Amino acid sequence: EAINARQEALLQAELEMRHLEETFEDEHKFVTTFACGDTKDVAMLNVSGVLMATKRSTLQAVEDSVLAQQFDDTKWQEQGCNTSRAKDWTSDDVCGWVRKIEGIPGGVANAFKDNEITGRELLALGAAGLNAIGVKRPGTVYLLIDEIKKLQEASQDIVTLIEHSPYCFGKILDYLRLKQLCAQELAEEPDLPSVCDLQKSRFEKVVRYYFPGDSVKLILG
Repeated sequence: EAINARQEALLQAELEMRHLEETFEDEHKFVTTFACGDTKDVAMLNVSGVLMATKRSTLQAVEDSVLAQQFDDTKWQEQGCNTSRAKDWTSDDVCGWVRKIEGIPGGVANAFKDNEITGRELLALGAAGLNAIGVKRPGTVYLLIDEIKKLQEASQDIVTLIEHSPYCFGKILDYLRLKQLCAQELAEEPDLPSVCDLQKSRFEKVVRYYFPGDSVKLILG
């Protein structure tokens, strides 16, 4: 009976983990699509191998918590997360970028302007694409390709590593999201996180790590 109970508990934990992963995929789509077109405050998290996405305001929902401090404005800027990424550039931004590249003839930027190349399109351009918009000179083409590669690397999502249980951290994050929706009168006051028996001890440790002092009561009751 004890073995069967343990297997049932493990199955429950696995099902809840799958649900959390689906929830975070949905949130990533939501925040990138509907957050006023601004994805700079979307935090990508690698929670011990499980990728999650959420708005930074969710992580800062409890003031003075370790979690809020980890994603405050200062640390966010240090990570380079608050700067404009190339994929968000307008065609004017792209033209300005081309004009600043050393060794590129001044008239080349006009080819990008005439074709209204945006940042996302710029990152997809190769030699054939540059030729198609009117950049023909081989040396110029290869200089641009080299600079575009640098932009591609710099434009990758910055992922913050969270070295805690994905199950436990996911429970915390899901609760904070619901609390924010409640504060915006978009949902009712959420129940405290429901955690399977096998994870309760670990969950409490993770909560106490991120929410020391009285703030722990918000999650544990």
